[in-house]
Amino acid sequence: MTDQKTPGKRYRSMVLVLLTIVYGFNFIDRQIVGILAPFIQKDLGLTNTELGLLIGLAFAVFYTLVAIPIAWLADRYNRVNILSIALAVWSGFTALTGLAGNFMQIGLARMGVGIGEAGGSPPSHSIISDLYPKEERAGALGVYSMGIPLGIMAAYFATASLMGATGDEVNWRRIFIFLGVTGVALAVVVRLVLREPLRGGMELDNHANIVQPPFLESLKSLLKIPAWWSMCFGIAFGSFVSYAFSAFQTKYVVALDPSFDFKTLVIILGVINGTTYAGGAFFGAKLADKWGAKNIRAYGWLPAIAIGICLPIGIASFWVTTVWAHLAFTTFFLLFLGIYLGPSFAIAQTLAPINMRAMSTALFFFILNMIALGGGPTFAGWLIDVFKADNADLQAMRYAMTVTCLMFIPSIVSFLVVARVLPNDWAAAEKRNQALNKS
Repeated sequence: MTDQKTPGKRYRSMVLVLLTIVYGFNFIDRQIVGILAPFIQKDLGLTNTELGLLIGLAFAVFYTLVAIPIAWLADRYNRVNILSIALAVWSGFTALTGLAGNFMQIGLARMGVGIGEAGGSPPSHSIISDLYPKEERAGALGVYSMGIPLGIMAAYFATASLMGATGDEVNWRRIFIFLGVTGVALAVVVRLVLREPLRGGMELDNHANIVQPPFLESLKSLLKIPAWWSMCFGIAFGSFVSYAFSAFQTKYVVALDPSFDFKTLVIILGVINGTTYAGGAFFGAKLADKWGAKNIRAYGWLPAIAIGICLPIGIASFWVTTVWAHLAFTTFFLLFLGIYLGPSFAIAQTLAPINMRAMSTALFFFILNMIALGGGPTFAGWLIDVFKADNADLQAMRYAMTVTCLMFIPSIVSFLVVARVLPNDWAAAEKRNQALNKS
């Protein structure tokens, strides 16, 4: 039997696939509200601002705040237990979402989902970093990040398979309940199959005396790494647009062409997310590892280039005159959008001290989700309501999404800063781990 310090390739791959599936469920439960937005909004009588709050801020505040104490636990206790409990919690609240009868009830259910999902990525990132060396980490975390597009694809497919014969017959409550029950079953599988890896297994020779620093010390240590927090702002502003895009895309298409079959739309968007977005995430991670081996600045350059391409494509996608043209632009938009995920996750883990990896992910996601998930859909929904005062619904969404896409600009600038400062921070991280190993 392979010991914990040197896990076999087959076991590592199995763990990575299972953690990616769990991450996919994280995004199924998050994305499904945006997909079903027109039906939830109609059934519960929500405004665009309330819908944006439901998708964004109501979820993000609890997700980001609870992630920090959970990460503190994950740096000290069994990460597999934490992950399986978190998955069961958020899946249970997903099922309760389907029972909501008004804005307050569905808002509370989404807060519960946020609390559970806070325990997903910090222990998962930490587990992967203890199974893969830093030279392979971007690739492994890039595979893990494919849980985002694959989860989104699964959300679209689940919607298509559980809706009625036509797009007008969508039982959104049944979809939430089904997903929640399935997630609870997956939590049982995670607890039974995974085993806790040795902390620092890829960098340290002596694992017995790893000292876990206090929270404030971890916070100060991470904030002293310029490339780390520049990366956080880069992915946060990029995801600001991404979350807003996905939150209002189906609503936009319905306004663009009310006669377009909703079930067909859902299936097409699922295929696009599961192929081009996932392909972009995988390609970006592999290219970052290959290019980064020659020049470490590639971990900043590659995301900056990809997001620079997304900016005009994203704007253009909301000004075309047909649904098919919009979907064509969406295909290229998602391809380039997925590229920054792997390099960003690798920076978050490699630059963090070994005994702060879960905390690094939690703080990274705190910045990411307060800005992106909390701000993106909320900002876009508010803008739509503002522009609706003088414009038709379709035109209001076009104006709102055009302004929202401009948030790609600070993302590009942030990743260019990463490229400038990363060589020094990468070298400093290696020295810190060497010192920890000697101690």
